[in-house]
Formats: sequence, C-alpha cells, structure tokens
Amino acid sequence: MTTDPVIAMPDQWLQMYGQMVRIRAFEEQVNELYTSGKMPGLAHLYIGEEAVAVGTCQALRRDDYITSTHRGHGHCLAKGAAVDRMFAELLGKEPGYCHGKGGSMHIADPETGNLGANAIVGGSTGIAAGAALSAKLRGTDQVAVCFFGDGALGQGLLYEAMNMAALWKLPVIYVCEHNRYGEYTPAGEASAGDPQARPAALGIPTDEVDGQDVREVYAAALRHVARARQGGGPGFLLCHTYRFRGHHVGDINRSYYRSHNEEEQWARERDPIRLLGLGLIQQRMADAAALERIERDVRAEIAAGLEFALAAPYPDPGEVTHHVYA
Repeated sequence: MTTDPVIAMPDQWLQMYGQMVRIRAFEEQVNELYTSGKMPGLAHLYIGEEAVAVGTCQALRRDDYITSTHRGHGHCLAKGAAVDRMFAELLGKEPGYCHGKGGSMHIADPETGNLGANAIVGGSTGIAAGAALSAKLRGTDQVAVCFFGDGALGQGLLYEAMNMAALWKLPVIYVCEHNRYGEYTPAGEASAGDPQARPAALGIPTDEVDGQDVREVYAAALRHVARARQGGGPGFLLCHTYRFRGHHVGDINRSYYRSHNEEEQWARERDPIRLLGLGLIQQRMADAAALERIERDVRAEIAAGLEFALAAPYPDPGEVTHHVYA
C-alpha cells in the first residue's frame, strides 16, 4: 500500500476508516432487520465496496452532488447522511429522509447534495448530467458524481448523458463500481470490450483504480474533481471492487453464478477496511487500539440509531400521497 502525505493527513485516513466501518456495521444491521422480518421491502447490500463511496465522497464538498444506485446505502452515508434517519427510512418511519416513502432504494438527502438512490440501472446518469448543467449555468463550482455499476455499461442512457456532458464540458464524474456481476451474470457475459474505451471515445479522461484501496480511489477522485471544478469537463473513474454478499439480501445460494472459494478469497485478502487498517498500522499512522476505539464508537452509534428508528412513529396514513411524484 502506498501513501502520499500531500493527499491526506493521518486524521483524515482515520476518518475514512471510521466511515467505512460505519457503512459496514449499518449494512450488517440492515441484513439482520431483513432476515428477522422487521424491515419491509428489499435491500441490496454494499458490503465489500465501501472504499469506492468513501474515497470518492471524501474528495467532495458538502454542496457537491451525488446520484446513487439501488445499492446506495454506502453512498448516502459517505456523503453525510445520519444512521438514525437512514434506519428510519428503511423501516418506513416518519423521521426517515423521505418520511418512510422511499425505503432502501430511493433515499434522497438534498441537504448533503444527495439527489437520490435509483432502482433503475443507469437511471441516475441523466439526473447527474442535469445537476452538472445546473451548476455550470448558475456559475457555481459545484461538481456532480454519478455512481453506477458495471451493469449500467449496457444502458443507452449512460452514453447519451456522457455525450452531452463531453460536448458541454459539464462538471460530472462518472464512477463505475465494477463488482464483476450484474445481478447474477458475470460482467464478461454481458458487456463487450473495455469499459474505459467507451468514455475515451467521447474524449472523456479516464482512470482505473483498485476499488478495494480507499487511498487509490481518493487520489484519483481528487484529480477528477479538481479538473471538473476548474471547467475541464467530465471524467470517468473505473473502480474494480466486489460485493461480498448476494445481489440482494435474499440472494443466499450463489453457487450457480460464482464460487464460494472466490467469495472467501475476496473477503480474506481484499477487504477494504482490513487493507486500510493494516496499512495505517504498518506506516505508524495508527495502532490497533485506535482502530478498536473507532469500531467501538461506530457500533454504539449504530445501536443508538437503530433504537431511535425502531421507536419512531410511522407517517400518518393521510400523508400517503404527499411528496410523491410520478
């Protein structure tokens, strides 16, 4: 693991470590809520991919925009959402970010620039282009980050949006979370060619990083954000990552599309939280006790947030059509 002291100080790496631990602990609790029958709807866990959301959002300001995917809990938390209101939203409670009407796949938080998760594969690409166009017309130096998975590489909307962003030099960064599988299909059976060749054909600068190493993601995100903020137009960041769990919380038996040995190897050797923790200890930026304190504090925060959400009221039935657009 390499480090650049110019990019971040030890406290900032520890903050990113804590944020990844927070996302992991939140998701583990979401799985528990679903399997115990306490959570309505469905959830798509982000466990294993935490470094992409944290490394990218660490390069953003609070007033910058993000658009998310159906696997969006990590993006929301990394951009600044609170765990108590996140839990409330997933449980359909009134204090949730969308008053319990959005659920796992439609959380939005305008106060932190989160324009919303999206259950349509590639569906947020047009929204990100619109946000970037708005920022450019208003003369702000905000940028928009568009998260999407490798499955979106087969969606036409992505290319229409990237074409417009390149023509108009919009401040948008496309972050492809390449986790090797689109639902239950290996990426190689669904997407032809090199993912970077597609934005490159539109003249969009690209980068390819190890998405399990938050420091690689952060360094690349910093470059693209700075370029977009200064009027350089869009960028494309390809992050190689892996979801440790199934496509969704109910996807338990996965042997027909990937092996147990593969899953074990990624969890054992490529866990982004463990990789950063070991690196910080090896470079004497932290010791084991400091990392344990962070994890203990996060677990307490998660427990308090869950307790708040479980005790929170449901929305009044009379509000069922309020704040709903179609």
